[in-house]
Order: sequence, then C-alpha cells, then structure tokens
Amino acid sequence: NSSAGIKKYVVGLIIKTSSDPTCVEKEKVYIGKLNMILVQILKQEWPKHWPTFISDIVGASRTSESLCQNNMVILKLLSEEVFDFSSGQITQVKAKHLKDRMCNEFSQIFQLCQFVMENSQNAPLVHATLETLLRFLNWIPLGYIFETKLISTLIYKFLNVPMFRNVSLKCLTEIAGVSVSQYEEQFVTLFTLTMMQLKQMLPLNTNIRLAYSNGKDDEQNFIQNLSLFLCTFLKEHGQLIEKRLNLRETLMEALHYMLLVSEVEETEIFKICLEYWNHLAAELYRESPFSTSASPLLSGSQHFDVPPRRQLYLPVLSKVRLLMVSRMAKPEEVLVVENDQGEVVREFMKDTDSINLYKNMRETLVYLTHLDYADTERIMTEKLHNQVNGTEWSWKNLNTLCWAIGSISGAMHEEDEKRFLVTVIKDLLGLCEQKRGKDNKAIIASNIMYIVGQYPRFLRAHWKFLKTVVNKLFEFMHETHDGVQDMACDTFIKIAQKCRRHFVQVQVGEVMPFIDEILNNINTIICDLQPQQVHTFYEAVGYMIGAQTDQTVQEHLIEKYMLLPNQVWDSIIQQATKNVDILKDPETVKQLGSILKTNVRACKAVGHPFVIQLGRIYLDMLNVYKCLSENISAAIQANGEMVTKQPLIRSMRTVKRETLKLISGWVSRSNDPQMVAENFVPPLLDAVLIDYQRNVPAAREPEVLSTMAIIVNKLGGHITAEIPQIFDAVFECTLNMINKDFEEYPEHRTNFFLLLQAVNSHCFPAFLAIPPAQFKLVLDSIIWAFKHTMRNVADTGLQILYTLLQNVAQEETAAQSFYQTYFCDILQHIFSVVTDTSHTAGLTMHASILAYMFNLVEEGKISTPLNPGNPVNNQMFIQEYVANLLKSAFPHLQDAQVKLFVTGLFSLNQDIPAFKEHLRDFLVQIKEFAGEDTSDLFLEERETALRQAQEEKHKLQMSVPGILNPHEIPEEMCD
Repeated sequence: NSSAGIKKYVVGLIIKTSSDPTCVEKEKVYIGKLNMILVQILKQEWPKHWPTFISDIVGASRTSESLCQNNMVILKLLSEEVFDFSSGQITQVKAKHLKDRMCNEFSQIFQLCQFVMENSQNAPLVHATLETLLRFLNWIPLGYIFETKLISTLIYKFLNVPMFRNVSLKCLTEIAGVSVSQYEEQFVTLFTLTMMQLKQMLPLNTNIRLAYSNGKDDEQNFIQNLSLFLCTFLKEHGQLIEKRLNLRETLMEALHYMLLVSEVEETEIFKICLEYWNHLAAELYRESPFSTSASPLLSGSQHFDVPPRRQLYLPVLSKVRLLMVSRMAKPEEVLVVENDQGEVVREFMKDTDSINLYKNMRETLVYLTHLDYADTERIMTEKLHNQVNGTEWSWKNLNTLCWAIGSISGAMHEEDEKRFLVTVIKDLLGLCEQKRGKDNKAIIASNIMYIVGQYPRFLRAHWKFLKTVVNKLFEFMHETHDGVQDMACDTFIKIAQKCRRHFVQVQVGEVMPFIDEILNNINTIICDLQPQQVHTFYEAVGYMIGAQTDQTVQEHLIEKYMLLPNQVWDSIIQQATKNVDILKDPETVKQLGSILKTNVRACKAVGHPFVIQLGRIYLDMLNVYKCLSENISAAIQANGEMVTKQPLIRSMRTVKRETLKLISGWVSRSNDPQMVAENFVPPLLDAVLIDYQRNVPAAREPEVLSTMAIIVNKLGGHITAEIPQIFDAVFECTLNMINKDFEEYPEHRTNFFLLLQAVNSHCFPAFLAIPPAQFKLVLDSIIWAFKHTMRNVADTGLQILYTLLQNVAQEETAAQSFYQTYFCDILQHIFSVVTDTSHTAGLTMHASILAYMFNLVEEGKISTPLNPGNPVNNQMFIQEYVANLLKSAFPHLQDAQVKLFVTGLFSLNQDIPAFKEHLRDFLVQIKEFAGEDTSDLFLEERETALRQAQEEKHKLQMSVPGILNPHEIPEEMCD
C-alpha cells in the first residue's frame, strides 16, 4: 500500500512541477532528482505492477509541451538504466525482460517523437526529443531507423539549424555505427545527403584549424562531432562508398574534411581522427602485406603493382604521413623536454596519456611506411634538410621529426635503413656543432640519443657507427644540462642490452674488445655522474660482461669491472676490523649503501656468474648486516622508535635492504639450487632470521620476507627442511604486526603473503609437518588476507587458498581431517567477502573457489561427515548450512530465493562463468531488498534454466562410462 502511495505522490509532484514552463527552468535540479526517483521506482514496478506506464506517459505528453519535454527526459533516463547501466544493477533475466518490453512498446514512443519533430515549434522540446532519440538509437528495432523518414528528417530539418546541429550529427553518428548489410542503400543516402549539407555549412576551403581555435564552445563541439561522424561512417561503411564510382568524389571530400579536422590543435579530436587513419592504414596493409612499395633503390621509385584500393588512397595517405611526422607525440624514452615557460628541462612525471598517443601514432606511421616507404623517407629527409638550412628550425619541429624517425625502426628494408640513418645522424651531429647554447645542444643531444637507441639492428651491423655512438654517449655523460646525463645512461643501457655480444668480441680493425677499453677508462667515463646514474652505467656494462661465454675471460672481466667498488669496500672492512665504530659514521654507511646498490645492478645484468664477486664479499657483508642491525636496535632501545626516521639510521637500513636485495637478486638468477642451498643459505639464515625475530617491529626489514619467498620459489624442495626454522623466526611475529588492522606495515603485509604463497606452491609438505596450532595460524592468516582492503593482498590470499585446497586434495589422509576442521569455516568466510560490495573485484576468484568447494561435496570427495553431531549426507548438510547462513545474514530474502541460489551452487559448479553470473545475480537480489518483487517474476525462468543445466550435466555424465554411480543409471542402460 505504502509503495503505491509513494509512487502516486512522486508522479503527482512531477506532473505538477513540470507542467509549468517557468517552474521547469527555475527548479531544474529538483525536477532532475524527482525524475531519477521515478526511474528507480519503474525498475521495480514496471511492467508487472504498472503495465500501462508507456501509454500513460505518451498520453500525458500530448497535453502540455513542458510536461512532454520532461517526459522525454524520463524516457531517456529509463533507456539508459535498462540498456546502458543494467549490468550488476538488476538481474540478467530482469534486464532482458525490461529490454524486451521496451522494444515491444516502442512504437508509441516513436510516434510521440515523430509527432514532436514534425509539428512542434517549441525549440527546447525539440532539443529534448532529439537528445532522447539519441539514447534510443543503439537499441531500437532497425526498421524505425531505416524504414521511416527519420534519417531525412534529421538531415533536412535539423542538421543545418545551429541549435540542433550537434545533437542531429550525434544521432547520425549513432546510426552510422550500425553494422547491418540489408540497408546499404539507406547508408549511401545518409552519407551523400549529410555531405551535401556539410558543404553548405562548412565549405571545403574553410581553414578548420583556425576556425576551431577562434570558435565558441558550440562550434568547437560541432568540429569534434564531425570527426566522430566521419570516423564512424568511414570505418563501418567506407568500403561500400568506395565501390560506387559515382561517389568517388564525395569520398575524397569526406577524406579532405578528415585531413582538415586532423590539423586541429586539440588532442581529443586528433585521437578520434587518428583512430580512423590507423584503421585505414592497417586495413590496406593487411589486404596485401607483401605488395609494399619495393625498395626505392630497386624500383627506381615507381609504384609497381599497387593494389587498386591502395591506389585510390595514395594521395590522401601521403598527406597523412606528413601529418604524423609533423605531430608525432613524445616517446617514453625522451627525458629532455621544453616546459610551458619555454625552458629546456628534465621531465620527471611520465605522462601516460602522451605515451598512449605516441604508441597509436607510431603504429599508424609504421603501417603508412609499409604502404610506401619511399614517400615516408622523402618527407623525413626534406624536413631534416629544412632543420639544417634553418627554414623550419625550432625545438618542437626538430623533436617531432626525430621522434617520428625513431618510431619507424624496423619498417624499412635494411639497405634503405642504413642509407637513411647515415644521413640522419650525420645531419644531426652537424647540427649539434652548428648550434650554440646549452639548450639547443641539449635538445639535439636528446634527439640523437633517442634515434640511435631505436635502431639496434643498424648498430649491430655497423661496428664503426656503434663505436662512434657509444663514445658520443660517453661525451654526453659529462654534459651537466638537466636530463642529458640521465638520457645518455638510459640509451647506453638499451644499446648494451641489444648489442651486448659486439662489445666482448674483437671487431675488425680493433686490437681488443671494446669492453676492455671501457673498463680501462671507467674512472674518467663516470666521474661526472650522480650515484644513481653510476648504478645504471654498471648495469649496462654488466650486460656486456654477461655475454662473454668463455668462463675464465668472464671472471677476469668481472674482477676488473668491480675493482673500483671493491677497493672502497675493502678499505671500509679493514677499518671496521680495527674499530667497529666506523660503522656508525654517516659518510661510511652511505658509501656502503652505494657500493651495494652498484653490486645489485651489476648482479642483475651479469646473472649467475656474478657468484665470483658475491662470494668475495658475502661473509663480510653478512657481518656488516648483523653489526648495523645491533646498532639500530641499540638506538631504538635508547631513544624510542622515532629514531628510525633519522638519516643515519635510515642509511643503515638501506645497507641492510640492499644486502637482502643483492642476495635475492642473485638467487633468483642462479642456476645451481643445490650449491645455493648448501653454501649460501645457512650463513644467510643465521644472520637474518634471529635478528628479524629479536628486532622491534619498526626495525624489521620487509625484504627479509621477500628474500625468503624468492629463495623458496627458486630452491623448492631443496629448502623444504628449513621451512620450520624460517616459520619459527618470521611467521608469528609478523602476523602479530599485521593482524590488528588492514593498514599498518603495508610492505610486510604484501611480502608475508608472498612468502606464504611460495611455501604453499613449492614446499607444501612443510605445511603438513608444522604443529596443528601453527597450521591453524597459517589458515587464519590466509582468511585475514582475502578479507583485506588492499587489493593485491586480497588477491594473493584468494590465490593461496585456491592452491591450498587443491594441494590438500592430493594428500588423502590429511585431506579428510582438514575438511572436518576447516571446510565450513572457510565457506562461511568466503561468503562473507562475496556478499561484501567492497570486494566485488575478487568475484572471479570467489566463484572459482566456491565452485571447487561445492564440487568436492557434490562428487563425494569429502568422505568424513562434515557435521559429526548428526552425520547426514554431506551434500544435504551443506545445502542446509549455506541456506541458514544466508537467511540469518539477509532475513529479507524469501526461502524460495535462497533455495534456488543454493541449488545453483551445485548445478553450475563446473561452468565458472555461469557460476559467477549466478553469484552476481544473487548479489543484486540482496541489494534490491525487495523480497517480494523479483521472486515471482524471475524464479520461474531461473528454475527452468537451472533445471536445463542440471539435465545437460546429467547427460554429459551419462555419456562417460563410470562417472555415474550404478544406482543412478536408468534401468534400460544397465545392460
């Protein structure tokens, strides 16, 4: 009764407020809220309890124009709720039901829209009607679009009226996006008529770039809508227009508009145009990938056997190439940029938007280059000459050109690439000599570095050039302009990775491998670099050394390579042996941190052979670790936990962390698990574990946990025996740090669960060997993990639980007691996160785990009674257990709903996607809180679907001999 009252009241209010035109304008926000309330009511009431809604609203609309205008808004909102936002808000069956109903009753709505468009002189009403129509176009039956006067009305009556042109063009775009073959003629008409109108509104000789920059909002929106219309139509139906010779000229005009709009200085519009150019270039390339323009050297740059479609687009594509080269976005590798004040600085924040734009432009330019390599080269060479002769010189022009040159690496024949690059680099080096001023040099340097970094194939094939480039990079390493040194180091490491072998071989015309030259001069090369740049440099050289296959030579190289850091290390260790207090000196501790960072990066690049260097410093390093740890603990005891914020203590902790990073980095790259387990692990556990346990929580290094996880992942069975010792030291004390809330110690949290995951995956027998009380703690901590608000921790927790359940199932004897103790408990906790809206992101994993658990019950894998007090059949017990669990949590649900849900958990547990949707629908029912409404309407359909699923499953089981229990097989099949 009260719901009928509320409905009546809301409807009355809307009619009263929206019937008065002055009120409509004044109370805009208020009416907007009322409309939303009505739509939410409709989602529950219509069509079952309010079957006449559509005819009611259409009938009322004919009584007053301002009421009609508001009713259009209500219909638009209803369309959005049902067709655009229904997933997860209403059950799938209900959404389908509402969609079908709207389609069936649409004729009344359409007649109303038509009536307004043909007869009304009220501009706001017409606008509202067009806006509503726009929302309908993506779902209404196609006959309403193509078998009525709708298209011609939009084009002739509204497109050229300034007030309606934007919404009309949006409607035409929506129609253009429909892909059906039976309405070809209508699409052709749509295109030709729209183009005719366009040429009157925006003549082909308009400078659209200028018009846009001077335009008002409305005019700028029109240009953006135009780009969307052309892009949508040409992508969907371009080939249809191409085939008709009489429309060739119109097609060329449309492409001309696209080119003009592509020049507009507005990234969003450019992205829309780019999407079309990318699509066109890719399509033309894929049609005949091997008929690329032959190498200009061979073909005398005539176009041989160009496929006809390509021929058609040739002149347009040339302009698109020029556009891409002139507007190329900044690649990720470029660190030297011009800021808004026109200064040349180092970029610190990665601009992800710009990086994505670069990737799309790069891909488009690569396709365009494949389509006509000679044209791309011509454009780039001309533009480069104009940089050198100064006619087009500017930082922006040079940048976009060089970024474009770097982006087509690999799209040319190797011979062409060689000829082209030699010219490019000579010109750029010449430009570097010719231009004065640090800023100019910095920009040119950054472009040289970017380009050479993009062409490893060329560098590998031309040693002289590679050597020149690397020497140039060493030169840039002394250039103190913002960003140049960073970029030099980054480019050096990229080249080192791609050309590593060339540095350790003796090249033609050389007396020794280049690596020896580098190591002989390492002091002078790195003397102007900052510490983190030195670390990058060491990693780069490490890749070269890693490429040396002769073990003796390689060991000699590593010794020479680590000579500098080792000299400083040895002298510190010697001093510490005489007087351990040297390890409290800030400068010394800082040096130790930097040396270890160099080792970490070197080890990352060299890999397993780094063992010779690691072995040299290993025991001293662990002693330093212990000693610094004692210093930190003593400082905390004397001055409280705040002391951990002091620079000296932070430096000490850096040394500890880098030590752990070095060890875990080497272990993860090592290739002899037994040697690692026997020689490296015992002293490590000895130094690290007890220290971790004894420390106050604030001083425990989270890297201890990640290092243990890496060791377990790498050594697997070789370390199973040590797991109880590791667990004793780190498990309980860490759990006590993180089980008070979900926020404190985030790194320990993440790493703690990574360690659990590693043991669970690689040393599962160790879990069965630890005492039951400790195992219960392990399980509690997994449950704690998947209830986390930190997404990565919750995901890891679910992953661990799923693997644990599968591992347990393999251990026949342990499994039954595990199920008896924990099965119902786990079930209850998983349901608590499934029904918690802040955990919807984990739904796929929740579904997989629940499906697995219900499957265990259904297939009788759990032989022990889950309810020892009353040992009924486990499947019946679990059905009741889950039903009671849900009814006590959600008393507003009806028994039939719960029963149906539980049945589904059994019948759908072998089809994860269906199981997940079943869960999702149940969540919607919980949220709807209308125990009445959804049950009768949809239970039937759900039941039919579930019954069918059950029958299908049974059929499947019958078709596989031995799956069904003999008592379940129908008599006639037994013989």
